[in-house]
Amino acid sequence: MIADSPGSIDLYRALTPRWAFTPLSGAGAAKAGGRFNRQGLEALYLSLDAATAIAEYQQTSQRLPPLTLCEYRATLPALVDLRRLEEGQWDSIWQDWACDWRASLFEHHIEPSTWTMGDMVLDAGYSGIIFPSLAHPGGTNVVLYLDTLQQAGGTIAINDPDGRLPKDDSSWHP
Repeated sequence: MIADSPGSIDLYRALTPRWAFTPLSGAGAAKAGGRFNRQGLEALYLSLDAATAIAEYQQTSQRLPPLTLCEYRATLPALVDLRRLEEGQWDSIWQDWACDWRASLFEHHIEPSTWTMGDMVLDAGYSGIIFPSLAHPGGTNVVLYLDTLQQAGGTIAINDPDGRLPKDDSSWHP
């Protein structure tokens, strides 16, 4: 695996407004699973730019659903960088990183190969993966495994200097 330390970096995430009070949560990904995390493993999916974050949120929807766009400031340790696949230092399993993991899981009822990739990253002691966006050509995403990130000395914080994000979910209850 090829890893680089992005160091101090700005990241972006489009959140469902209902969950904007928990911008650092990876619980949604843990509940359903994600491209690089199996169900039960909290992971935070972010993008290197706002346009990619919005495209990832929209996915295949014809229209853009309401969202809350957030900026994060992170100091990241070494992450596995899938943008460097062409360097030939990768096991062949990595060539399938862009597979339709949802089809594997929900239509074919098999474990997505990308979950094994996420396991390999964690087993090797890395706290995340940098990977090209499939929703926004030219964009880049990052998945962070929060428990491992903290253990590796990485940090992530939401940029909300004026306290505009909700503090709880009370606005969603009558």
